[in-house]
Amino acid sequence: MGCFGFLKTMMFVFNGIIFLAGAGVLGVGIWVKVDGASFTKLLDTVSPDLSQVVNVGYLCIAVGLVLLVMGFLGCCGAMKESKCMLLLFFIIVLLILVAQVAGAVVVLVFSSLADVIVAQIGNVAKDSLEKDFGKQADITTVWNTTMKQLECCGFNNYTDFDNSPFKNYTKHYPSQCCKKTEPCTEAEAKTSQIAGCYNAILNFLKDNSKILGAVALGIGGLEIAAMVVSMVLYCQIDSK
Repeated sequence: MGCFGFLKTMMFVFNGIIFLAGAGVLGVGIWVKVDGASFTKLLDTVSPDLSQVVNVGYLCIAVGLVLLVMGFLGCCGAMKESKCMLLLFFIIVLLILVAQVAGAVVVLVFSSLADVIVAQIGNVAKDSLEKDFGKQADITTVWNTTMKQLECCGFNNYTDFDNSPFKNYTKHYPSQCCKKTEPCTEAEAKTSQIAGCYNAILNFLKDNSKILGAVALGIGGLEIAAMVVSMVLYCQIDSK
C-alpha cells in the first residue's frame, strides 16, 4: 500500500505539472488569437525575436489542449483510482510515443520518402516566399527572423525571392542575402553566395544532433515511465 500511495502521489504531481503547463500554453494561444497586437507589444519589450510566438497561436492551442487532457486524466485517474481515466491516459501517451517512433523510422530508414517530404516542404516554402514575402507581415517577419538567426537566405538561395512582392516593389533582395551592401542588389547577392535556410537548418541539426538525441531519449523515457506507472496503478486498483 505504501508503494501504491507513492505512485499515486508521483502520478498526481507529474500530471499536475503537465496540466498547469497545458493551461499556460492554451492561455497563450487564445490570447494570441484574440488580442495578438497587445501580446506582440508585450513580447517586444522583452525580445523582438519572441514576437514570433504570435504566428503559432493555433499550434499553442492544440498543444495546450492535449496537455490539459493528459494532465486531467493522469491526476484524476490516480487520485480517484479510476481505471477508465488511467487507461485513456495510457492510450494517449502510447499514441504520442508511437507517432514519435514512426517519425524517427521514416527519417532514418525511408530516406527516399524523407527526401520527398523535404521536397514538398521546399515547394511550400518557396511558394510562400513568392506570394507573401513583403506582402503578408507575419510571414515576412517569420522569414526575416529565421534568416537573421540562421544567417541564411531564402529556402534554397536568393533566387527564391525573384518573383516575391518584396522584390517586385523594392527591386532589391532582403539584406540577409548580402554580406556587405545595402540595399542588396542581385549582383551582390550572387557574389555573396549566402546559403539557403534548408542547408542552415540541416547544419544546425547536425551540430546539435547529440543534444537533440538526448532530449528525444529523455522525453521518450518520461513517456514510458508514465505509461508504466499508469498501468501499475490500473492493475493495483483491482488487487486493492
